[in-house]
Amino acid sequence: MKKAPIVALVAITGTLLAVVPAIPQAQGTYTFYVAAESDDVVEKIAFGPGGLSLIKSIEVGSWPTEIEGPHGLGISPNGEFWYLSLAHGQPGPHGNIVKYSTGDDVWLGEVAVGMFPATLAVSPSIGLLYVANFNLHGLPEPSSISVVDPESMTEVGQVDVGVMPHGARMNREGSKLYSVNMMDDVLVEIDAYRIEVSRQLGLTRHAQHQIDGAHQQRMAQHGGEAGHEEVDGMDMSEIIKPTWATSPTPQGKIYVAGNGAGKILEIDLEDWEITREFATPAGPYNLDVSLDGTLLAVTYKSSRSVGFWDLNAGKEVGRVETLRPIPHGIVITPDARYAFATIEGIGGEPGSVEAYDLTTFKRIGNLDIGKQAGGIAFWKIN
Repeated sequence: MKKAPIVALVAITGTLLAVVPAIPQAQGTYTFYVAAESDDVVEKIAFGPGGLSLIKSIEVGSWPTEIEGPHGLGISPNGEFWYLSLAHGQPGPHGNIVKYSTGDDVWLGEVAVGMFPATLAVSPSIGLLYVANFNLHGLPEPSSISVVDPESMTEVGQVDVGVMPHGARMNREGSKLYSVNMMDDVLVEIDAYRIEVSRQLGLTRHAQHQIDGAHQQRMAQHGGEAGHEEVDGMDMSEIIKPTWATSPTPQGKIYVAGNGAGKILEIDLEDWEITREFATPAGPYNLDVSLDGTLLAVTYKSSRSVGFWDLNAGKEVGRVETLRPIPHGIVITPDARYAFATIEGIGGEPGSVEAYDLTTFKRIGNLDIGKQAGGIAFWKIN
């Protein structure tokens, strides 16, 4: 049960003069990292009793004359290292994954992967790192998930998944990775141990038809049932453009941001089907779910706001207009007490981070940082 906000009552001779909301005070210090894509820096940020504060700015990249585009961030399961995807490599067009220590933020190594590596996740059971190669170069074509051994910083494999994979998240066991293909409307499940696609789910009728048709063709090639359904009569105009998937909840659900459709999709892992759809403001982009699976936080990139959803009730319970345009990343703290969102800004504006109290769904902090703040990864609570 969420606690009601504390209020201060000022009374003289039994007469109530004012009711003033108390300013929330953080219990402990929450530390996280944010990538500023247009400044080639990663910001190490703390949120504590004094609000949001910048611990340090860490310059990243190897080419001073180039914007290398720090994008995705991830923390090792033991909390000792952080990893960064640099979207633009030199000589291009492939990007890199870079490894740093969390204690002193020292560079420890890097490895080249696919084109425009974006979001990444690390398996807590086997320690391998998985990164979605978003591939913004040239015409849209199928891309991959790169698999990296972070001990030696070597790429050990690639899994072909579809067009513009993004929003990769790992389950708690570290056995499955979930990613969405932005341009072919597919949710992909990867077996992290076997390093292969285990399941695909089309998020539109057309996308599922394509998956089913490819499966039938494979069956025919191996002597099984042949056939290919016709596309005539299908609704070809439905477009989801998914941008992110959450980690699975204890209830066995995954939530996907349908950026192009203005909706959030709930997927049941056991039945491998869409069970609910939530209509949202335009442009739901990034989303995170609380560890108990009851609260969802969403950035509405096209609508300059952040929303909060009660998943038991299936309804939005709070929404905050951001101080600058283009909200991007979002993370809920492990104790579900706060959420932090990155705001890109536009033009010459700095990026920023906003903090929200998850008992009141109000903004309680704002901090200007490097330009085009995007990727965000939570580190620890002290």
